[in-house]
Amino acid sequence: MTPRRRRLTLVLGILAGVGIAGALALTAFNKNVTFFFDPTQVIGGQAPPQDRFRLGGMVTEGSVQRQPGSLEVHFVVTDTKNSVPVSYTGVLPDLFREGTGVVAHGHMQNGTFVADEVLAKHDEKYMPPDVAKSLKRRHGESRMETEGGSSTSQAQPQTNAAQPNANPAGA
Repeated sequence: MTPRRRRLTLVLGILAGVGIAGALALTAFNKNVTFFFDPTQVIGGQAPPQDRFRLGGMVTEGSVQRQPGSLEVHFVVTDTKNSVPVSYTGVLPDLFREGTGVVAHGHMQNGTFVADEVLAKHDEKYMPPDVAKSLKRRHGESRMETEGGSSTSQAQPQTNAAQPNANPAGA
């Protein structure tokens, strides 16, 4: 085998290895992708009926129902236009409350979203970015903007902090 043919074989072998590795990585990536949908998209049939996806929105006030003696919880997630009932068995995050933002991972089953993981907001002003975008798209104004505007208007600069000391040292 000539050196030129040996180099060609080596280059083709490397290209084949990179191609196979890339194909395997893409296949694994496609299996692990979970898409985000809001309740309006789920009701509209845009969410895959058999696949796992993320459902995001706000927990409807008065909708949380706990089963006595078990970890089973039922609640409703809304984007203020449509609502989807959610069933979850497990320990909810400490910050989970009615009227707050939530993202649930799971699948649809008989018209109910069966969640296997529930994520709650971080603080009183946090809303998952996908939920905020969805609400903004649906209503023209997100909760983040409304609450952000009210909190910044409360903070007022102190005018005397920037003034030099009118009192000379020692007086």
